[in-house]
Amino acid sequence: MLLAVDAGNTNVVFAVHDGREWRGRWRIATRADRTSDEYAVWLLFLMQQAGLRPADVTRAVIGTVVPAALYNLRRLCRDWFACEPLVARSTLDWGFAISVDRPQEVGADRLLNALSAHHHYRGPLIVIDFGTATTFDVVDQDGAYLGGVIAPGINLSIEALHKAAARLPRIGIGRPQAAIGRDTVSAMQSGIFWGYVGLIEGIVSRIRAEREAATLKVIATGGLAPLLAEGTTVIERVDQDITLEGLRLLAMRNPAPTYRGEISATIPSE
Repeated sequence: MLLAVDAGNTNVVFAVHDGREWRGRWRIATRADRTSDEYAVWLLFLMQQAGLRPADVTRAVIGTVVPAALYNLRRLCRDWFACEPLVARSTLDWGFAISVDRPQEVGADRLLNALSAHHHYRGPLIVIDFGTATTFDVVDQDGAYLGGVIAPGINLSIEALHKAAARLPRIGIGRPQAAIGRDTVSAMQSGIFWGYVGLIEGIVSRIRAEREAATLKVIATGGLAPLLAEGTTVIERVDQDITLEGLRLLAMRNPAPTYRGEISATIPSE
C-alpha cells in the first residue's frame, strides 16, 4: 500500500491507498517542530482503527510546501514504515512540461494538482485551490503546466481584517443571504464571500482571455471549495482528493528511492 503525505501550510494530510481505493485520510495541524514519533503515535492509532498496520505500507510519497516539516516526515516513513519516501520536486518525471521561468520555485501542491487534474479531466483547464493561499494553476491541452496566480487565502483575509481594524470582529465564512449587510458581521461576510466570488470570476475571465480559450475547464479543491462553488457557475467541479491523487500518480511514474545514509533536513537540491 501507498502512504501519501500532503503537507500544507495549515494542515498535513495522511492517506493510504491500497491500489484500488483510498482506505483512510487523516488530518493534523502543520507544526514544523512536530517530531516523527509524535506523528507516529497519532497516525498509527488512526490506521489501526481503519484496520491497517504499518507493515501494510510498502511505499511512501511526500508533497510539502513547508521545508522545515520535511525532515521529521521523512524520518516517520523510515523509522515506522521501513521505506524511503519519494519527495515531490520539479526534477522528477511528471509526464508533462513545466513551462515556467523557474520550475524549482513552483510549490509541489500546484504541480500535483496539475498532474491529477489533467489525468482525470484533461486540459485545457484551471485548478483553483482554496488553501492558506488561493491559487489558480493553468494546464494546457497536452498537460503542460503554464503557471498561474497566487492570492491571499480567505482565512488570511479574515484574520488580517480583524487584526487591522480595532472594531471589526473575527468572523466565520458563510454564504450571506443578501449582498447588503444589515449589521457589521453580515456586511463582513458579504464582503468576504462575494469578494472572493468576484476574485474567482475575474481571474478566470482574464486567464481565458489570455489563453484565447473560453472553454477552459475549472476544477476547485480545498476546504472552502464547496462553499465558494455555490456562489458561481464558473467552477464546474469540486474535487477534494485532487492533491492526494497527484501524489499517487507521481509515485506510479517514479521509482521508489533507496536509503543512502543519513537523511537531509531540507528538501533535496534541484
